[in-house]
Amino acid sequence: MKTLIEIKKGLEDRIGKRIELTANGGRRKTVIRSGVLSETYPAVFVVDLDQEENAFERVSYSYADVLTEAVEINFLDDKTKVVAEELI
Repeated sequence: MKTLIEIKKGLEDRIGKRIELTANGGRRKTVIRSGVLSETYPAVFVVDLDQEENAFERVSYSYADVLTEAVEINFLDDKTKVVAEELI
């Protein structure tokens, strides 16, 4: 199990990469969003979403969401899904 600092560092090293997020949308719904990892802050990271798939431009999640597995992160490379299990 990684720490919050290790998760943050792992994401900082991948700024600008394509990413797919799978998150709990409430009421037994799973939300899948894709975009580009754009910024990291002390408590959250920001993803610029693909506009053709989403009604809004950006979304942010906390590193704790990744740690508790409320959000699953997959990095996308040339349309090949690479699961970022080393972050957790």
